[in-house]
Amino acid sequence: MQYRTLGRTGIKVSPYALGAMMFGAIGNPDHDDCVRIIHKALDAGINLVDTADAYAHGESEEIVGKALKGRRDDVVLATKLNRPMGEDPNRRGNSRRWITTAIEDSLRRLGTDHVDLYQIHRPDPDTDVEETLSVLTDLVRAGKVRAIGSSTMPASDIVEAQWVARRRGLERFRTEQPTYSILSRGIEAEVLPVAQRYGMGTLVWSPLAQGMLTGRVRKGASTDLRRAAHFTHLSDERRLDAVEAVIPLAREAGLPMTHLAMAFAIAHPGVSSAIIGPRTMEQLDDLLAGVDVVLTDEVLDRIDAIVPPGTDVGTLDMAYAPPSLQRPSLRRLPVHERAAAQPVARHPSPAEG
Repeated sequence: MQYRTLGRTGIKVSPYALGAMMFGAIGNPDHDDCVRIIHKALDAGINLVDTADAYAHGESEEIVGKALKGRRDDVVLATKLNRPMGEDPNRRGNSRRWITTAIEDSLRRLGTDHVDLYQIHRPDPDTDVEETLSVLTDLVRAGKVRAIGSSTMPASDIVEAQWVARRRGLERFRTEQPTYSILSRGIEAEVLPVAQRYGMGTLVWSPLAQGMLTGRVRKGASTDLRRAAHFTHLSDERRLDAVEAVIPLAREAGLPMTHLAMAFAIAHPGVSSAIIGPRTMEQLDDLLAGVDVVLTDEVLDRIDAIVPPGTDVGTLDMAYAPPSLQRPSLRRLPVHERAAAQPVARHPSPAEG
Protein backbone atom coordinates (compact mmCIF):
# COMPACT_ATOMS: atom_id res chain seq x y z
CA MET A 1 0.00 0.00 0.00
CA GLN A 2 1.35 3.39 -1.01
CA TYR A 3 1.14 5.80 1.93
CA ARG A 4 0.51 9.51 1.63
CA THR A 5 1.32 12.49 3.84
CA LEU A 6 -1.64 13.94 5.71
CA GLY A 7 -1.37 17.53 4.53
CA ARG A 8 1.76 19.05 6.04
CA THR A 9 1.51 17.21 9.36
CA GLY A 10 4.21 14.74 8.36
CA ILE A 11 1.86 11.90 9.36
CA LYS A 12 1.77 9.08 6.82
CA VAL A 13 -1.65 7.60 6.12
CA SER A 14 -3.03 4.87 3.88
CA PRO A 15 -5.10 5.92 0.83
CA TYR A 16 -8.03 4.04 2.38
CA ALA A 17 -9.08 4.92 5.92
CA LEU A 18 -11.28 2.62 7.96
CA GLY A 19 -14.44 4.40 9.05
CA ALA A 20 -16.13 2.96 12.14
CA MET A 21 -19.62 4.40 11.77
CA MET A 22 -21.15 0.99 11.03
CA PHE A 23 -19.67 -0.65 14.13
CA GLY A 24 -22.26 -0.97 16.86
CA ALA A 25 -26.03 -0.81 17.02
CA ILE A 26 -26.37 1.31 13.88
CA GLY A 27 -24.80 -1.37 11.68
CA ASN A 28 -22.97 -4.41 13.07
CA PRO A 29 -23.82 -5.05 16.73
CA ASP A 30 -21.42 -8.02 17.01
CA HIS A 31 -18.39 -6.53 18.77
CA ASP A 32 -16.16 -9.53 18.14
CA ASP A 33 -16.93 -9.46 14.41
CA CYS A 34 -16.23 -5.72 14.28
CA VAL A 35 -12.89 -6.27 16.00
CA ARG A 36 -12.00 -8.92 13.41
CA ILE A 37 -12.89 -6.49 10.61
CA ILE A 38 -10.67 -3.80 12.14
CA HIS A 39 -7.79 -6.24 12.58
CA LYS A 40 -8.05 -7.43 8.97
CA ALA A 41 -8.00 -3.83 7.74
CA LEU A 42 -4.89 -3.12 9.81
CA ASP A 43 -3.22 -6.31 8.61
CA ALA A 44 -3.91 -5.21 5.02
CA GLY A 45 -1.98 -1.97 5.59
CA ILE A 46 -4.74 0.48 6.51
CA ASN A 47 -3.30 2.60 9.31
CA LEU A 48 -5.96 5.31 9.75
CA VAL A 49 -9.09 4.54 11.77
CA ASP A 50 -11.79 7.22 11.93
CA THR A 51 -14.66 7.17 14.41
CA ALA A 52 -16.81 9.65 16.35
CA ASP A 53 -18.43 9.89 19.76
CA ALA A 54 -21.89 10.04 18.16
CA TYR A 55 -21.50 6.75 16.26
CA ALA A 56 -23.89 4.40 18.06
CA HIS A 57 -23.73 6.86 20.95
CA GLY A 58 -20.16 5.94 21.91
CA GLU A 59 -20.37 2.23 21.15
CA SER A 60 -18.24 2.58 18.02
CA GLU A 61 -15.41 4.18 20.02
CA GLU A 62 -15.62 1.35 22.56
CA ILE A 63 -15.30 -1.25 19.80
CA VAL A 64 -12.35 0.57 18.26
CA GLY A 65 -10.73 0.74 21.70
CA LYS A 66 -11.06 -3.04 22.10
CA ALA A 67 -9.59 -3.66 18.65
CA LEU A 68 -6.57 -1.40 19.21
CA LYS A 69 -5.38 -3.00 22.44
CA GLY A 70 -1.75 -3.88 21.83
CA ARG A 71 -1.78 -2.13 18.44
CA ARG A 72 -2.43 1.49 19.37
CA ASP A 73 1.03 2.77 18.41
CA ASP A 74 0.64 1.44 14.86
CA VAL A 75 -2.57 3.34 14.17
CA VAL A 76 -3.38 6.93 13.30
CA LEU A 77 -6.49 7.26 15.44
CA ALA A 78 -9.07 9.90 14.58
CA THR A 79 -12.34 10.75 16.27
CA LYS A 80 -14.87 13.56 16.18
CA LEU A 81 -17.21 15.57 18.39
CA ASN A 82 -20.13 17.96 17.94
CA ARG A 83 -23.21 15.81 17.42
CA PRO A 84 -25.72 15.46 20.30
CA MET A 85 -24.71 13.03 23.04
CA GLY A 86 -27.92 13.23 25.04
CA GLU A 87 -30.90 15.49 25.63
CA ASP A 88 -28.86 18.14 27.45
CA PRO A 89 -28.38 21.02 24.97
CA ASN A 90 -24.84 21.53 26.29
CA ARG A 91 -23.74 17.97 25.45
CA ARG A 92 -23.14 18.88 21.82
CA GLY A 93 -21.58 21.61 19.70
CA ASN A 94 -18.09 23.11 19.69
CA SER A 95 -17.98 25.07 22.94
CA ARG A 96 -15.10 24.92 25.42
CA ARG A 97 -17.52 23.55 27.99
CA TRP A 98 -18.46 20.56 25.87
CA ILE A 99 -15.13 19.86 24.17
CA THR A 100 -13.27 19.52 27.48
CA THR A 101 -15.82 16.89 28.54
CA ALA A 102 -16.15 15.17 25.16
CA ILE A 103 -12.43 14.50 24.77
CA GLU A 104 -12.23 12.81 28.17
CA ASP A 105 -15.25 10.66 27.33
CA SER A 106 -13.71 9.65 23.99
CA LEU A 107 -10.31 8.84 25.49
CA ARG A 108 -11.98 6.64 28.10
CA ARG A 109 -14.02 4.74 25.51
CA LEU A 110 -11.04 4.37 23.18
CA GLY A 111 -8.78 3.18 25.99
CA THR A 112 -5.97 5.58 25.15
CA ASP A 113 -4.38 8.72 26.53
CA HIS A 114 -4.40 10.62 23.23
CA VAL A 115 -5.92 10.73 19.76
CA ASP A 116 -3.87 11.57 16.70
CA LEU A 117 -6.58 13.63 15.05
CA TYR A 118 -9.50 15.33 16.83
CA GLN A 119 -12.12 16.77 14.50
CA ILE A 120 -15.21 18.91 14.91
CA HIS A 121 -17.93 16.84 13.25
CA ARG A 122 -19.86 19.86 11.98
CA PRO A 123 -19.45 23.64 12.16
CA ASP A 124 -21.25 25.27 15.09
CA PRO A 125 -22.74 28.67 14.19
CA ASP A 126 -23.52 29.30 17.87
CA THR A 127 -19.86 29.15 18.93
CA ASP A 128 -17.11 31.58 17.94
CA VAL A 129 -14.46 29.64 16.03
CA GLU A 130 -11.80 31.32 18.21
CA GLU A 131 -13.43 29.68 21.26
CA THR A 132 -13.22 26.29 19.55
CA LEU A 133 -9.63 26.71 18.37
CA SER A 134 -8.59 27.97 21.80
CA VAL A 135 -9.73 24.84 23.66
CA LEU A 136 -8.41 22.54 20.92
CA THR A 137 -5.04 24.30 21.24
CA ASP A 138 -5.09 23.56 24.97
CA LEU A 139 -5.72 19.88 24.23
CA VAL A 140 -2.78 19.75 21.82
CA ARG A 141 -0.48 21.40 24.38
CA ALA A 142 -1.70 18.98 27.05
CA GLY A 143 -0.71 16.04 24.84
CA LYS A 144 -4.24 14.67 24.55
CA VAL A 145 -4.50 15.52 20.86
CA ARG A 146 -1.79 15.49 18.20
CA ALA A 147 -3.59 17.42 15.45
CA ILE A 148 -7.00 19.01 14.94
CA GLY A 149 -9.35 19.02 11.99
CA SER A 150 -12.73 20.13 10.70
CA SER A 151 -15.48 18.30 8.84
CA THR A 152 -17.95 19.50 6.18
CA MET A 153 -16.76 23.10 6.57
CA PRO A 154 -17.60 25.49 3.73
CA ALA A 155 -14.51 26.97 2.08
CA SER A 156 -15.17 30.43 3.52
CA ASP A 157 -15.29 28.98 7.06
CA ILE A 158 -12.04 27.12 6.47
CA VAL A 159 -10.33 30.36 5.47
CA GLU A 160 -11.77 32.23 8.46
CA ALA A 161 -10.55 29.53 10.85
CA GLN A 162 -7.07 29.65 9.35
CA TRP A 163 -6.92 33.44 9.70
CA VAL A 164 -8.17 33.35 13.29
CA ALA A 165 -5.57 30.75 14.21
CA ARG A 166 -2.81 32.85 12.68
CA ARG A 167 -3.91 36.11 14.31
CA ARG A 168 -4.39 34.56 17.75
CA GLY A 169 -1.41 32.20 17.73
CA LEU A 170 -3.65 29.14 18.01
CA GLU A 171 -3.41 25.65 16.57
CA ARG A 172 -4.97 25.57 13.13
CA PHE A 173 -7.09 22.92 11.51
CA ARG A 174 -4.72 20.50 9.80
CA THR A 175 -7.38 18.44 8.06
CA GLU A 176 -10.84 18.68 6.55
CA GLN A 177 -13.33 15.83 6.19
CA PRO A 178 -15.87 16.54 3.41
CA THR A 179 -18.12 14.22 1.42
CA TYR A 180 -16.73 13.31 -2.01
CA SER A 181 -17.72 10.84 -4.69
CA ILE A 182 -18.48 10.61 -8.38
CA LEU A 183 -21.95 11.94 -7.53
CA SER A 184 -20.80 14.62 -5.08
CA ARG A 185 -17.99 16.67 -6.62
CA GLY A 186 -18.88 20.11 -5.31
CA ILE A 187 -15.76 20.29 -3.11
CA GLU A 188 -13.58 20.35 -6.21
CA ALA A 189 -14.62 23.95 -6.83
CA GLU A 190 -13.41 25.56 -3.58
CA VAL A 191 -12.98 23.25 -0.58
CA LEU A 192 -10.22 21.07 -2.03
CA PRO A 193 -8.25 23.99 -3.54
CA VAL A 194 -8.52 25.95 -0.27
CA ALA A 195 -7.42 22.93 1.75
CA GLN A 196 -4.44 22.45 -0.55
CA ARG A 197 -3.54 26.14 -0.28
CA TYR A 198 -3.36 25.87 3.51
CA GLY A 199 -1.55 22.54 3.51
CA MET A 200 -4.50 20.66 4.99
CA GLY A 201 -4.96 16.95 4.56
CA THR A 202 -8.36 15.85 3.29
CA LEU A 203 -10.16 12.70 4.46
CA VAL A 204 -13.21 12.23 2.25
CA TRP A 205 -16.29 10.36 3.39
CA SER A 206 -18.99 8.49 1.49
CA PRO A 207 -16.89 7.74 -1.62
CA LEU A 208 -19.53 5.13 -2.49
CA ALA A 209 -22.29 7.76 -2.21
CA GLN A 210 -24.00 5.96 0.67
CA GLY A 211 -24.14 2.74 -1.33
CA MET A 212 -25.38 4.19 -4.61
CA LEU A 213 -22.05 3.43 -6.31
CA THR A 214 -22.07 -0.23 -5.33
CA GLY A 215 -24.48 -1.09 -8.14
CA ARG A 216 -27.09 -2.34 -5.68
CA VAL A 217 -29.32 0.72 -6.01
CA ARG A 218 -30.75 0.81 -9.52
CA LYS A 219 -33.34 2.90 -11.26
CA GLY A 220 -36.73 1.21 -11.36
CA ALA A 221 -35.55 -1.65 -9.13
CA SER A 222 -36.88 -2.53 -5.69
CA THR A 223 -33.39 -3.27 -4.38
CA ASP A 224 -32.57 -2.05 -0.90
CA LEU A 225 -35.94 -0.40 -0.29
CA ARG A 226 -35.32 -0.67 3.46
CA ARG A 227 -32.52 1.88 3.23
CA ALA A 228 -34.31 3.91 0.57
CA ALA A 229 -37.15 4.42 3.01
CA HIS A 230 -34.75 6.25 5.34
CA PHE A 231 -32.61 8.14 2.84
CA THR A 232 -34.35 10.24 0.20
CA HIS A 233 -31.14 10.65 -1.83
CA LEU A 234 -31.35 6.94 -2.69
CA SER A 235 -34.49 7.64 -4.70
CA ASP A 236 -33.32 10.91 -6.26
CA GLU A 237 -33.92 10.47 -9.99
CA ARG A 238 -30.97 12.68 -10.89
CA ARG A 239 -28.57 10.53 -8.87
CA LEU A 240 -30.10 7.32 -10.19
CA ASP A 241 -29.67 8.54 -13.78
CA ALA A 242 -26.00 9.27 -13.12
CA VAL A 243 -25.51 5.82 -11.58
CA GLU A 244 -27.06 4.21 -14.67
CA ALA A 245 -24.48 6.05 -16.78
CA VAL A 246 -21.59 4.97 -14.55
CA ILE A 247 -22.52 1.27 -14.55
CA PRO A 248 -21.62 0.61 -18.24
CA LEU A 249 -18.46 2.67 -17.84
CA ALA A 250 -17.30 0.43 -15.00
CA ARG A 251 -18.19 -2.63 -17.06
CA GLU A 252 -16.17 -1.40 -20.05
CA ALA A 253 -13.23 -0.58 -17.76
CA GLY A 254 -13.39 -4.12 -16.40
CA LEU A 255 -13.93 -2.92 -12.85
CA PRO A 256 -16.51 -3.52 -10.15
CA MET A 257 -18.45 -0.34 -9.39
CA THR A 258 -16.94 -0.13 -5.91
CA HIS A 259 -13.39 -0.23 -7.26
CA LEU A 260 -14.15 2.45 -9.86
CA ALA A 261 -15.71 4.69 -7.22
CA MET A 262 -12.88 4.32 -4.72
CA ALA A 263 -10.19 4.82 -7.36
CA PHE A 264 -11.93 8.02 -8.45
CA ALA A 265 -12.03 9.36 -4.90
CA ILE A 266 -8.30 8.96 -4.30
CA ALA A 267 -7.28 10.19 -7.76
CA HIS A 268 -7.61 13.86 -6.82
CA PRO A 269 -4.26 15.34 -5.68
CA GLY A 270 -5.99 17.10 -2.79
CA VAL A 271 -7.34 13.89 -1.26
CA SER A 272 -5.19 12.28 1.42
CA SER A 273 -7.41 9.30 2.16
CA ALA A 274 -10.91 8.02 1.37
CA ILE A 275 -12.93 6.61 4.25
CA ILE A 276 -14.51 3.19 3.75
CA GLY A 277 -17.26 2.08 6.11
CA PRO A 278 -17.72 -1.69 5.83
CA ARG A 279 -20.38 -3.36 7.94
CA THR A 280 -19.29 -6.91 7.12
CA MET A 281 -16.07 -8.75 6.38
CA GLU A 282 -17.29 -9.40 2.83
CA GLN A 283 -17.66 -5.68 2.19
CA LEU A 284 -14.15 -5.06 3.51
CA ASP A 285 -12.70 -7.82 1.33
CA ASP A 286 -14.34 -6.34 -1.76
CA LEU A 287 -12.95 -2.87 -1.08
CA LEU A 288 -9.45 -4.09 -0.22
CA ALA A 289 -9.27 -5.95 -3.52
CA GLY A 290 -9.41 -2.63 -5.36
CA VAL A 291 -6.90 -0.63 -3.35
CA ASP A 292 -4.29 -0.67 -6.14
CA VAL A 293 -6.67 0.28 -8.98
CA VAL A 294 -5.57 3.36 -10.94
CA LEU A 295 -7.98 4.95 -13.40
CA THR A 296 -6.79 6.07 -16.83
CA ASP A 297 -7.29 9.63 -18.05
CA GLU A 298 -9.83 8.28 -20.54
CA VAL A 299 -11.98 6.80 -17.76
CA LEU A 300 -11.70 9.99 -15.68
CA ASP A 301 -12.69 12.05 -18.73
CA ARG A 302 -15.78 9.90 -19.20
CA ILE A 303 -16.69 10.36 -15.55
CA ASP A 304 -16.33 14.12 -16.09
CA ALA A 305 -18.83 13.84 -18.94
CA ILE A 306 -21.35 12.14 -16.65
CA VAL A 307 -20.89 14.43 -13.64
CA PRO A 308 -19.01 17.63 -14.50
CA PRO A 309 -16.13 18.62 -12.18
CA GLY A 310 -17.15 20.76 -9.22
CA THR A 311 -20.82 19.79 -9.32
CA ASP A 312 -23.12 17.71 -7.12
CA VAL A 313 -25.89 15.51 -8.44
CA GLY A 314 -28.55 16.03 -5.81
CA THR A 315 -27.52 16.15 -2.16
CA LEU A 316 -26.80 13.55 0.49
CA ASP A 317 -29.38 13.64 3.26
CA MET A 318 -26.63 13.95 5.87
CA ALA A 319 -24.68 16.67 4.05
CA TYR A 320 -24.08 19.87 6.00
CA ALA A 321 -26.35 22.80 5.19
CA PRO A 322 -25.19 26.18 6.59
CA PRO A 323 -27.63 28.30 8.63
CA SER A 324 -28.06 30.63 5.67
CA LEU A 325 -29.87 27.79 3.88
CA GLN A 326 -31.55 26.16 6.87
CA ARG A 327 -33.13 29.23 8.44
CA PRO A 328 -35.71 31.11 6.33
CA SER A 329 -35.19 34.21 8.50
CA LEU A 330 -31.64 34.52 7.15
CA ARG A 331 -32.76 34.67 3.53
CA ARG A 332 -36.04 36.57 3.84
CA LEU A 333 -36.66 40.11 4.98
CA PRO A 334 -39.37 40.46 7.63
CA VAL A 335 -42.81 40.91 6.08
CA HIS A 336 -43.07 44.57 7.06
CA GLU A 337 -39.67 45.31 5.49
CA ARG A 338 -40.58 43.45 2.34
CA ALA A 339 -43.79 45.44 2.11
CA ALA A 340 -41.95 48.72 2.68
CA ALA A 341 -39.53 47.84 -0.09
CA GLN A 342 -42.30 47.45 -2.68
CA PRO A 343 -42.60 50.38 -5.14
CA VAL A 344 -45.67 52.56 -4.64
CA ALA A 345 -48.10 52.36 -7.55
CA ARG A 346 -48.34 55.71 -9.37
CA HIS A 347 -51.72 56.77 -10.69
CA PRO A 348 -51.93 59.26 -13.56
CA SER A 349 -53.15 62.71 -12.70
CA PRO A 350 -56.33 64.06 -14.34
CA ALA A 351 -54.19 66.27 -16.56
CA GLU A 352 -52.39 63.19 -17.89
CA GLY A 353 -55.68 61.61 -18.76
